[in-house]
Amino acid sequence: MENQVAKTEKGSKRSFVGVVTSDKMDKTIVVAINTKKMDRLYKKYVTWTKKYKAHDEKNDAHIGDTVRIVECAPISKDKCWRLSEIIERAK
Repeated sequence: MENQVAKTEKGSKRSFVGVVTSDKMDKTIVVAINTKKMDRLYKKYVTWTKKYKAHDEKNDAHIGDTVRIVECAPISKDKCWRLSEIIERAK
């Protein structure tokens, strides 16, 4: 999954599209965001993965779902993202 950052105006919230890797916590999901970056030394693309904890109010997302998360005010120590929409359900 490609990294998709949407920032159109000053003060607008960042959003990412990623895959849910864990839904074991109550009202929290872990979303993995993959991005490709060029390695400076070897000049090859390397895939980087970063995980974010996001707030899922209805416990609607499950492992394998493709979701969009949006930046928000801090909800807890680790959560400052919330689930915006579920783009595709896992099969």
